Amino acid sequence: MSEKLPFRFGSEVYTWFMSNSGQTHQGRLGHMIEVISKAGFTGIQPIFTWMGDLIDPDLLEAKLKEQGIELAALALALEWNEAEETEREREVADHAIRVLQRFPGAVLNTVQIPTGRHHLAQRQASLVDIVNRVSARAAEKGVLCSYHPNSPHSSIIRTEEDYKIVLESLDSSVTGWTPDVGHIINGGMDPLSKMKEYQALINHVHYKDWNGDPEFALMGKGKVDLPGITQWLKDINYTGWIICEDEGEEALEDPDFVTLHDGKWIQEELIPGLV
Repeated sequence: MSEKLPFRFGSEVYTWFMSNSGQTHQGRLGHMIEVISKAGFTGIQPIFTWMGDLIDPDLLEAKLKEQGIELAALALALEWNEAEETEREREVADHAIRVLQRFPGAVLNTVQIPTGRHHLAQRQASLVDIVNRVSARAAEKGVLCSYHPNSPHSSIIRTEEDYKIVLESLDSSVTGWTPDVGHIINGGMDPLSKMKEYQALINHVHYKDWNGDPEFALMGKGKVDLPGITQWLKDINYTGWIICEDEGEEALEDPDFVTLHDGKWIQEELIPGLV
């Protein structure tokens, strides 16, 4: 899909998770790997707490090899609502780090599950401290880390002011930033401008499209300048992953179709337009 480009394209599994809060496609990570490979992607980013039997590194490695794709990253999605990690949160994070040690180069992608914007300043400070601590433990094990803000109205990292506070507080020696272009525009910002502003932090990228009706759209059908952003990433020689995390409403009924569409759109429309 991207043999002549500095970056590679992969796919997230949230497209399947959207239906019934993950219940519809629970335990089907093997199927997702197959569809993502069929779509032409070369990497996958599972949600760590939603991997079923393939949370076993041996089983995961075998399935990935069978389909000829790589583990690009794991999404570590936890609430992190206390001043420090809870005992359970630390156990989950450390388990994810152990799994990633089996897959050199794969990213620990930390993301907070949104639960409201109450006590905002205090909770933002606590989140940054926790993310930095998780990343420091991962870095000690040789695992690359990247923090992923999101944009639901209950998220504490969704506006331009939020981004400034949190991104500028990340420990850049152990934590990078994952700009999710759909979440950035959904939070009222221009994705490319924000990416240029914090370019030095970028070590992982998420793509989704957005039309504001009310939020996300099938890739290529919305208002995000994906060609312009991709061209810029090529121009700066970005060498990480671009992970497609399509949240178009079509995914609720047919996530396989959405994933195959995204792969085809990238191959037939996005890449040919690059210079």
